[in-house]
Amino acid sequence: MSKRKVVGKFFIKLSLLLILIGSRNFIQEFIVQNFVLDKNIVLENKNKYYLNYNYSYIKNLEEFKLTNKADLLDLYYTIINSGVDEFNFYCPKEYTGCIEDVKALADDQDTLSDINGFVHPFNSFDTLETTYDTFDRVNVKIIKTYTDKDIDDINKKVDEIIKDVVKSEKDPKKIIQLIHDYIIEKTKYDKERADKDIINYDSNTAYGVLFQGYGVCNGYADIMSIFLNRYNIPNYKISSTNHIWNAVKLDNTWYHLDLTWDDPITKDGKEVVLHDYFLISTAKLKTLDKTQHSFNTDIYPELKEQK
Repeated sequence: MSKRKVVGKFFIKLSLLLILIGSRNFIQEFIVQNFVLDKNIVLENKNKYYLNYNYSYIKNLEEFKLTNKADLLDLYYTIINSGVDEFNFYCPKEYTGCIEDVKALADDQDTLSDINGFVHPFNSFDTLETTYDTFDRVNVKIIKTYTDKDIDDINKKVDEIIKDVVKSEKDPKKIIQLIHDYIIEKTKYDKERADKDIINYDSNTAYGVLFQGYGVCNGYADIMSIFLNRYNIPNYKISSTNHIWNAVKLDNTWYHLDLTWDDPITKDGKEVVLHDYFLISTAKLKTLDKTQHSFNTDIYPELKEQK
């Protein structure tokens, strides 16, 4: 074979290689869009703390057909609510602003926090990280608020309280009051954490409330939600600018329940149990406080003032 032919074949192979390298992104995109991307992804790995509740603001998705921002919010709710630690999905081409909306949501801690309030506390996140690539592939990683050991310890304590305090009571309202009163009697408001950001206890969690005897609003709301879910009573956590409390559905009506404000700080340090914020209407709530309990009815329309 002549030297000219060898050199010619070498340049042909080199040219083909360069073409392949140059079109790698195109090839990858073609594979993703035609073979990898499933527009009807179904989330099957739901843990036992998945809540099969849908609300006006947010709902669970059975099939992830993303078409707009509302679908994206529902998807994030479904992912968090399912209890998975990580999930991947692709933005469909038909949803042209998908990645931009993903970016905006990833930076919107207020909205993510609102969504977090609708799931079981054991599936709620402490940290949520969203990443995405040039092929519209989105990865969501969730670091949970509660570890497996936390959950095991809390469940055992909840069983104990139900056995010793609730006993055989069947009336939902009486059950809630027994739990409400027990938690307040056994817990002190963590004023140092709330006012000075001095952290001595895990008072922002149900663990701190149950085992350390100190709580701030999120801790009170979490432990109450855990009990409510144990009795299959629909509920979620409401967030205002600087406060968190529970919403509870009884007899097809939604009520406010705030253990934090029913556990006042007294001058002599004695434990006092109030019922000012025990299963009250929005109209009643407004007569008691219009600042820290001011909430967005677009997010929580179930709690709009009843006429």
